[in-house]
Amino acid sequence: MSKFHVLAVDDSLIDRKLIERLLKTSSYQVTAVDSGSKALEFLGLVHQDQPTITDFDHQEVEVNLIITDYCMPGMTGFDLLKKVKESSSLRNIPVVIMSSENVPSRISRCLEEGAEEFFLKPVQLCDVNKLKPHMMKAKAKDENQEETTESETELESLEQQPQPQTNGSKRKAAMEDDVAAERRRRRYDNGVATVM
Repeated sequence: MSKFHVLAVDDSLIDRKLIERLLKTSSYQVTAVDSGSKALEFLGLVHQDQPTITDFDHQEVEVNLIITDYCMPGMTGFDLLKKVKESSSLRNIPVVIMSSENVPSRISRCLEEGAEEFFLKPVQLCDVNKLKPHMMKAKAKDENQEETTESETELESLEQQPQPQTNGSKRKAAMEDDVAAERRRRRYDNGVATVM
């Protein structure tokens, strides 16, 4: 099984290195960036007003989870969360917000917008251990969606194909023709002709 890939976003070099080390200790593949806009760039979401030249050799890299600081200059972690959840291709990626400030209204707002967890800094190994179930759930959801899409496509292609008649369906069609012909024949009961 390949390693889960986590995108870590924090403008603080010290915090970024700490979370990167904790994630690697837990055997995750980690990509660390210092801003929300660089995270979007890495994920392939680039704004039209920004130049399309990127520092990343953008390949189809699967990201299984995003962990981001809340307070960052420019785009906050909350803004990043909203952008990810608004994207049809990224909305199933779990997002975890972290902050050094324990502000209940901020925590509630992030969880209501779709964050899986809200960690208080400094993030610890016990916090990182809470990440795997979110990634497993998202992976299962993606696999179910792929299977559903494949099944729907298969069903649509079957519905569009002309159905060959089997011996049973040929026999049934012949019987229905016989019954219809029988109903059209004249019947003679007691010398009176009736049409059925």
